[in-house]
Amino acid sequence: MSAPAITPVVVRLKLSLLRNGLRQSGGRRAAYIASAVIALLFAALQLLGLIALRGFDHAESLVVLLVAVLGLGWAVMPLFFPGGDETLDPTRLVMLPLRPRPLVRALLVASLVGIGPLFTLCLLVGSVIAVAHGGAAFAAGVLAVPLALLVCVALARAVAAANVRLLTSRRGRDLAVLSGLVIAVGAQLVNFGAQRLGSSGLEQLGPAADVVRWIPPASAVGAVHSAGEGAYGAAAVQLLLSAAALAGLLVLWARSLTRLMTAPDGSTLQTSRAAARDRTSTGLARLLPPGRTGTVMERSLRYVWRDPKTKAAWVTSLAIGLIVPVFNAWQGTGSVYLACFAAGMLGIQMYNQFGQDTSAFWMVAMTVSSTRDAYVELRARALALLLITLPYATLVTVLTAAMLGDWPLLPEALGLSFALLGAMLATGAWTSARFPYSIPQEGYKNVAPGQVGLAWVSIVGGMVAAAVLCAPVIALTVWLHAGADGDAGRWLLLPVGTLYGAALTLLGLRLAAPQAARRLPEILAAVSKG
Repeated sequence: MSAPAITPVVVRLKLSLLRNGLRQSGGRRAAYIASAVIALLFAALQLLGLIALRGFDHAESLVVLLVAVLGLGWAVMPLFFPGGDETLDPTRLVMLPLRPRPLVRALLVASLVGIGPLFTLCLLVGSVIAVAHGGAAFAAGVLAVPLALLVCVALARAVAAANVRLLTSRRGRDLAVLSGLVIAVGAQLVNFGAQRLGSSGLEQLGPAADVVRWIPPASAVGAVHSAGEGAYGAAAVQLLLSAAALAGLLVLWARSLTRLMTAPDGSTLQTSRAAARDRTSTGLARLLPPGRTGTVMERSLRYVWRDPKTKAAWVTSLAIGLIVPVFNAWQGTGSVYLACFAAGMLGIQMYNQFGQDTSAFWMVAMTVSSTRDAYVELRARALALLLITLPYATLVTVLTAAMLGDWPLLPEALGLSFALLGAMLATGAWTSARFPYSIPQEGYKNVAPGQVGLAWVSIVGGMVAAAVLCAPVIALTVWLHAGADGDAGRWLLLPVGTLYGAALTLLGLRLAAPQAARRLPEILAAVSKG
């Protein structure tokens, strides 16, 4: 008696996982339906837009590059969204008597179920229609569409299987949390590319498309264009390249499954040497000040390096603080004053300092017995933040001035950045003591339920107050620009802004310390709700 086919079983399992996940809560069901509607509408618009490109010069260059970007998206999707599909983790099936080849076939078919494959199918169909001219081209398109779709799906599965140990570890969760950063950077790149295309036309894509059309899965769509041009040999080679890529991905996927099903999992084991290394002080810890200040600074820096949400907030702020001024300078539309955006993004990290401790704040509260202790605690956290923000804000400002060639404005831009950073440290220390809120450890929410209004008051109110506190330095900058000898006086803005920011920081810490020492029970209750 032959064994029953497992492909229908795995497909039904995929549908059951989807259905049961939607039954967990009304919010999750509403979010899924809304995302599905938006994705399908976007897919329909993409399909219509690609069909409208039919007959335009150099349309094939845009289409080929679009499919290549689509394939890249499928490759990196499992790395940044490992929890989006439970079937991406084949180790869940390790106890079942399954062989790699039937399992690969079943999982490949199950991967075609979902919004992502449907969106990809619409884009591929639109791409083929945009570049197909003649019966031979449409015949090649009949093969190209499913071939490119299977290459995308197999690529995602092969990457997920090869990195499943990483994706299920703490580092994998860190990587998933950082997905917002990739989206932000990608959006800026897309915006820059769209502006360049709008000013120079599609012909600028030709050199890159000539190379990419031979790389799967874009080679499948390139074969459609080649067939329409009468280059049947080139079309056959391009289709064979996609078929060979699919076969190679399936082989790699099967090998990864075999290794996962037979090898022991040692990803969570720690050698005694590594454990001993973790217990010793790092080189940075030996450079920090002694006493409570150095201890608190080291703890804050460890949060930045180890805590997923703190790391995500820091890396996102670092990246966006660099992207906004540098990309605007690159496009020739920026200003050196936009470098203050970096100081503003990094200064936000001072807000809700106690929230990142969550319920472990009780250990901090036990060591605070006076206003002096609270002051040293807040000062050490501000110093840990300054170790990163001061050199980074300086680097972004210098880089922006260099790209714009506007060196005379560098001193006043640095002075404004330092003044803004000091103002945000001051307001951040005060709001941390007055309006603390909890940060949930699980999931993607950064505010515990019921504390959203508190978080808005803390962050938005603090930022507005910081802007008001910087008004004297801004007024001095405007006055120097309006004066006759403003060029000589601009250099004064660097020491003035630096000293003003330092004075604001010290004043803010002095005002926040009594609040923190007096409200320790309220702070602990607020940050423990997550």
